Amino acid sequence: MTRPKSPNMQNYRPQLTSVLSVGHRLSGVALAIGAFAFTVWLACGAFAPRAFDTLQTAALSLPGQVVLFLVTLALFYHLCNGIRHLIWDSVRALELRSIYAGGWGVVGASLLLTIAFWVWGLA
Repeated sequence: MTRPKSPNMQNYRPQLTSVLSVGHRLSGVALAIGAFAFTVWLACGAFAPRAFDTLQTAALSLPGQVVLFLVTLALFYHLCNGIRHLIWDSVRALELRSIYAGGWGVVGASLLLTIAFWVWGLA
């Protein structure tokens, strides 16, 4: 008789805390890639005008704008979740109810800040 593997993924339901933890790691990776792309963009602006024009065209296209929006969302999510972790480091808001409230607050604040930034930037 074979024993089930642990954790049994058929019975596992992701919790808000685990989803936010994975999201924090993914947003960190997205920010690292975005920082590298930003560095390339700056270097092209300084040394390769033709390449810079190509990158500008890509960034201003609809897929480029979607990528920039997602990088902006990753930035604000990582920032807000980092602040949440600083609060935890001060041994505050560690009760289960506060953890979930803070998690939803991170999601809401990230979306609100991202949308506000883009509305301000496009105005």
